[in-house]
Order: sequence, then structure tokens, then C-alpha cells
Amino acid sequence: MPGGPRGGVRGARDLGQTRRRAGLTRHRAHRLTPVPQRRCGLRRRLHCPMARLRDCLPRLMVTIRSLLFWSLIYCYCGLCTSIYLLKLLWSIGKGPAQTFRRVSREHPPPCLNDPSLGTHCYVRIKVKDSGLRFHYVAAGERGKPLMLLLHGFPEFWYSWRHQLREFKSEYRVVALDLRGYGETDAPIHRENYKLDCLITDIRDILDSLGYSKCVLIGHDWGGMIAWLFAICYPEMVMKLIVINFPHPNVFTEYILQHPAQLFKSGYYYFFQIPWFPEFMFSINDFKALKHLFTSHSTGIGRKGFRLTTEDLEAHIYVFSQPGALSGPINHYRNIFSCLPLKHHMVTTPTLLLWGEKDTFMEAEMAEVTKTYVKNYFRLIILSEASHWLQQEQPDIVNKLIWTFLKEETRKKD
Repeated sequence: MPGGPRGGVRGARDLGQTRRRAGLTRHRAHRLTPVPQRRCGLRRRLHCPMARLRDCLPRLMVTIRSLLFWSLIYCYCGLCTSIYLLKLLWSIGKGPAQTFRRVSREHPPPCLNDPSLGTHCYVRIKVKDSGLRFHYVAAGERGKPLMLLLHGFPEFWYSWRHQLREFKSEYRVVALDLRGYGETDAPIHRENYKLDCLITDIRDILDSLGYSKCVLIGHDWGGMIAWLFAICYPEMVMKLIVINFPHPNVFTEYILQHPAQLFKSGYYYFFQIPWFPEFMFSINDFKALKHLFTSHSTGIGRKGFRLTTEDLEAHIYVFSQPGALSGPINHYRNIFSCLPLKHHMVTTPTLLLWGEKDTFMEAEMAEVTKTYVKNYFRLIILSEASHWLQQEQPDIVNKLIWTFLKEETRKKD
């Protein structure tokens, strides 16, 4: 991530000068008003321990808070792992053959090669940066303004199929497979999925596509990356649209203060465990993945579009390929060491769309997000929508995005 503002260095110098001046003033005061040696020594003995305690107290509080934070994370990781282990044992007890059954999927469903969605393309980032090859699907003429779409978990470029068709008339629409997803290269080590790597990916992709700025749209985890990119590279984002993800600082603060959100975000903690989450997703022929998209509590289609059998099979096909789950889950394995942010204000015109029936995110976080946007900010909460907003209610979402793109946005005073 970019370093802090230069003013921090100047502030440190000013503070040092202030301290030196203060020391000089005290020295002069002692010279002008002599204090008996015995009394001065007693004052130093009483004053120094208290001064040291005052100096150490902020660092001590930070250390204690950090210990509590990581204790919470590891305890909750252990709890989540225990719950999923019990589920695994229960499944094995009911039918071991069914638990470890996997259907071979060698060929992609026809919907993934639908020409109406756009053209499958690849771009390789310069070797001096990451050297990774990224896959994306592009619709619309080259030379039009760029609209870059960032998917969430467990999704891939196909989650933007409705937007690829909708916005290609006026934009060069690019639906990206994020690092580690789908046909994009997937580095092995979890360190390659730190947030600063993911942010740099977006910058490098814009450069490789020949654009200096874009309309940036992100959903879920892609929304997290979109927020961070807008914070770090505001000059490269014309307008920011985020779907069902709050500002990153709101998320980290809220999750520590509200047990309900801590429970809803349990998968963040479960994903800290190596290899076991990938295994749990794959048992029963990826039953967990199917349940996520189709169940009454978490699935798509309460009041809108439902996934067709072919749509669901497309998701299963992508994540059933060898090693295809490790990259996506590795995205989550560095998050607690990177948040909260030191520099967190967004200066780009922003639209936040939110499904009120989101199983994974509480709507209160959307309301708090506006305090972190120093520009035009608009929040729209759809009362009957779920977490998968752009797939479930594409007509409404597309209309709201068009309205935001066409309206003049004036910066806050």
C-alpha cells in the first residue's frame, strides 16, 4: 500500500522541535528560579515513574488490544473448525461413500462460452510486478470508457453476466477473474494474496488494458478490493459502485462490537485454517457450494431471478477443478493482519447498493459507511433482496447503476 502523507514526517519534526523548545524553556526557568537541590531530586524521583507510565500506557493498551484481537480470532477459528469437523463426522456416519463422492467435470457448460456475454481474453502483468496471467470477459467496443467488474466469493466473472449484456452499449465492460480464481493464475503461497497484492493487480490491469481510469464495480469480496483501490488510487476511479460490502474499517469495527455479525462472518475465521475449508467445500460433490446458492436461507432467488441448473453447474465446474478452491480461500487468510486501515477516506463519488435480507452482512454497516466518503455518497437498500444482488435482481440493479452513472455528482463541502 502507499505510504503515509508527507505531513507525518513534518509533524514528527514539529513535535521534536516542540519538545526541544519545552526542554529549553524548563532549563531556562530553572536558571532564572533556582530550586533547592534536595527538593529538585525528590521531584525527579516522583515525576519520572509517572512520566514513564504515561509514555508506556498507549503502547501497553495497543499490545493488550492486539492480544485480545488475535485471541478472539484463534478461539473462533477453533470453534468453527470443531463445528465443521462434527458436520464431517455426521456426514461420514450417514454415508461414507456419498461423503467422498465427486462427479468428474471435464468440459465447461455451454453458458460459459455464450458469445452474447463477450469475448474471453487474457492479459499478463509485467514480470517485474507479479507476472501473473489474468483471465477476463470483455463486452463493448475498445476505446469506450472502461467499466471494471470485480466478483465476490464463491463467484467468478460469470456472476456479472447480466451487466456484461447491459452496459456494453456505452462502456468497454470487463468482468475479471480475480487472482486465484477460474482461469486466472493462482500463486501457491498465501502471502501472494495480501490485500496490497490484490490492489496492485487492479492498477496493473488498468495499465495493461491501456486505461488510466475506470468505473469500478465490486460485489462482496470484490467490493472490499474496490473500496481499497479507490482509497489508494482515487485518480484512477471515475465512479465507485459497491454491492453488499461496507467500508473495510466499518466492517472490522462492527464485527468486534456486534456478536451477531461475528457469527455471520464465521467463515472468515474458518478460512484461516489450512486445507480443511477446501476439503469441506468439496465433500458430497460440492454440496456446500450448491447449498450456498440454492438454499432458502442463503440462496439466490427469493424475489427475483433464480440460478438455472446450467448456471449452478457453471459455478461447480469452475470450483471443482484441481486446486481451484485454494486461491479464493487464500484471499481471506491475510485479512486480519491488514485491517483496520491507517488511511481510509474515500474521495470518489460512491453508490452503495445493499440487499436487506443479506444473510452474511448486517444492513447497519451500510448506514455507517457514509462517514468514510468525502464526496457524493448514495445508499440504496433493497428490502427483499439477498446477498447476491446483481444476480438476483439484475434489472433493478442495472437501472440504479445507469441512474448513478448519468447523474452529475457534486463533491461534499
